[in-house]
Amino acid sequence: MQDFRSYAKGVLKEPLFHFLIAGLMIFLLFSGGSADPVSRRIIVNEAQVARLAAQWQQTWQRPPRPAELDGLIRDHIREEVYYREALRLGLDRDDAIIRKRLRAKMEFLGTSEVELATPDDAVLKAWLDRNAAHYAKDAVISFDQIYLRSAGAAPTLLARLKAGARADGMGDTISLPKTMEATERAEIERQFGQTFATGLVGQPIGVWSGPVESGFGTHLVRVRSVKATQPPALSEVRQRVENDWRNATRIDREARAYQALLDGYDIRIAKPE
Repeated sequence: MQDFRSYAKGVLKEPLFHFLIAGLMIFLLFSGGSADPVSRRIIVNEAQVARLAAQWQQTWQRPPRPAELDGLIRDHIREEVYYREALRLGLDRDDAIIRKRLRAKMEFLGTSEVELATPDDAVLKAWLDRNAAHYAKDAVISFDQIYLRSAGAAPTLLARLKAGARADGMGDTISLPKTMEATERAEIERQFGQTFATGLVGQPIGVWSGPVESGFGTHLVRVRSVKATQPPALSEVRQRVENDWRNATRIDREARAYQALLDGYDIRIAKPE
């Protein structure tokens, strides 16, 4: 009896024994017991099989053969098993990549209806009327500009301007006018280039903004006024108007969807002293 007790004590001190016990505990934790029975059942229904077959056909331009379809089903099951076991192990938590993908999915859900929506002519005409200068072939623009050889300086200078700093003396020297008053867009394009003129029209009115690129470099701009001389017909610019409307509506809807979710949370921020 004494020999058995000595033997037992020796076994309890063995690292291998501790390893086996730890392995047994992990097995019991993840292989049964308190696990939800439903989470251990994988059902591949007809709709899922049809989806797998459709995806194959879209890629290979033919339906899968029986053996290929069986392989697709086995791969689907493998993916489902790994997915569920990863969730059990908590591998989805504190993972930056997974967080970003889930965020992207939530943002998509908040804006997906816009992607499928087809705005009627009344909606697009109202958008065109509000932004006529952006689509007009000719526009009369008054603006100021600061030229920069290096785009890297733009954020710092723009911050100073928005804080109330004077524009005098800022920027680099170039043989372009620093200010233009009631100038037709065609003339602006002639002096600064088409890229600059197009970017200029999209800037907010009355404040320094940018940067706006040209063939010469980078510019900070302050658009004082934009007037369309010949507003285009909707039929001439319909696709551009619809694309811009869809993008702006998507951004607005995502913002409102996020705000609705945010309103349900109690946010507390502890900043370091």
